[in-house]
Amino acid sequence: MMNKLIICSVFTLLLGAFLPPQASASTPKDSTALYSSKPTELIKTEVLMERLQEIKALDKSDMRFAEKQQLRKETRSIKKELQQISNGGIYLSTGAVILIVLLLIILL
Repeated sequence: MMNKLIICSVFTLLLGAFLPPQASASTPKDSTALYSSKPTELIKTEVLMERLQEIKALDKSDMRFAEKQQLRKETRSIKKELQQISNGGIYLSTGAVILIVLLLIILL
């Protein structure tokens, strides 16, 4: 019982020591700064999003079935392409990895 209390208190102190610097880290205020390393992907994404908005704004009541089907195919291909561009994966911070490892050690 005393051993668990000591481990929990040490763990709490370590969390208090490592988490505040991460919480106060400055973040970029400009959203375009996030994409500055990949400007071509940003431009391509904007163009694709504009095209999707144009397709949504179209009056489809006057179109024939084949034209509507073509628009659906184009929309699907644009969405697939956007998904491939934004497929960045999962990012874990160092603090989260340390927390997971410590929890696994304590529980196992």
